[in-house]
Amino acid sequence: MEANKIIKNAGWLIGAKIIQSVISLVVSMLTARFLGPSNFGLINYAASIVAFVAPIMYLGFNGILVKEIVAAPEKEGEILGTSITLSFISGIICIAGVISFACIVNAGETVTIVVCALYSILLIFQSLELISYWFQAKLLSKYYSIVSFVAYSIVAVYKVFLLVTQKSVYWFAISNALDYMLISAMLFVIYKKKSGYKLKFSKEVAKAMFAESKYYILSDMMVAIFAQTDKIMLKLMIDDSATGFYSAAVACSSITMFIFTAIIDSMRPSVFENKASDENKYKQSVTVLYSIIIYLSLIQSVFITVFSGVIIRILYGDGYASSIPALRIVVWYTTFSYIGGIRNIWLLAEKKQKYMLFINIFGALLNVVLNFVLIPVLQINGAAIASLATQFFANVILGFIIKPIRDNNKLMIKALNPMILINGMRSFKKNNS
Repeated sequence: MEANKIIKNAGWLIGAKIIQSVISLVVSMLTARFLGPSNFGLINYAASIVAFVAPIMYLGFNGILVKEIVAAPEKEGEILGTSITLSFISGIICIAGVISFACIVNAGETVTIVVCALYSILLIFQSLELISYWFQAKLLSKYYSIVSFVAYSIVAVYKVFLLVTQKSVYWFAISNALDYMLISAMLFVIYKKKSGYKLKFSKEVAKAMFAESKYYILSDMMVAIFAQTDKIMLKLMIDDSATGFYSAAVACSSITMFIFTAIIDSMRPSVFENKASDENKYKQSVTVLYSIIIYLSLIQSVFITVFSGVIIRILYGDGYASSIPALRIVVWYTTFSYIGGIRNIWLLAEKKQKYMLFINIFGALLNVVLNFVLIPVLQINGAAIASLATQFFANVILGFIIKPIRDNNKLMIKALNPMILINGMRSFKKNNS
């Protein structure tokens, strides 16, 4: 029954995301061609700055909500209400921070400052979207999938309108907030009908959650640094066009990210439940998850490497040909990025999340240093190499160096056995039949 629910939950996520991804590809392709590498790079520069402060806005709650709701379903109203309230307040403060940063670093660049300000509005609605974790915890992702598809379709139509009417880059900057606004509004309506608990704030719950989430705040900030530093440094060290070319490569490397995210999110509640009831089943579920993600991501990386030129030219046109070499490099870091996502689930289940801070601080420092050294020499290819090296060392090598988390790496190594994948899929199929 559990496997059946996981498969159906993942099926809803993947099915909706496939349609959503097709729409996204078309809109992104048209937008990138219309804006050109420079303005496209400017939008991605703003997105990177916002990504820097997103961990502060989330206050680490996005890393523990599923676990907290699974562990104490009778308190879900207080858990969600407290998380959303605090994140909303933090989001407003973060918007002020983004605008201040842009005014200082990009002094005199009026267009850049305005774009960053408009783009940062989405932080408010991202905080409200924390309610989506309740749907994950309850394996009710079909509702989230339907809602996100409807919202994204509406926003896609709006973006096509912007293209047809040839609106300025400002309109495209603020359009990103509409998606989160619609999703959060619709999810609140569904939650009210499906849950028997009202959302409310609790100081006691806030203290208890901060005790768990505090490790995630700085840790997630470090992740944002080594995930976004490359785009920001490319703009500051080269120009907006370099950021645009690199952003196109990164977008193509993550073209199927929704599949991996859906699989990981769908199996997350099961991992936590198994940890509480059956240690062997828990280890097996983590190993199977690793195996599925590793092999799927490797297949994706080989495919994109071989057809990188075709992919870039079809999606972005000949004007983005400079993105092709970077895509061939950066696509290989996706495997290690997904591995890190699974490791974080293991750390939370084992109550060892404090080690994420060390891992991510190391990754952030390494990424900044590598970008500083490689970008002047290799430009966007240097940024791609820096990202690949950082993900590999942070998500694989450090797992062998830090003794308390070596058990996780043992599960990861065990997952390389293809029979783990085959047996895991057979088990799911048997339970689903």
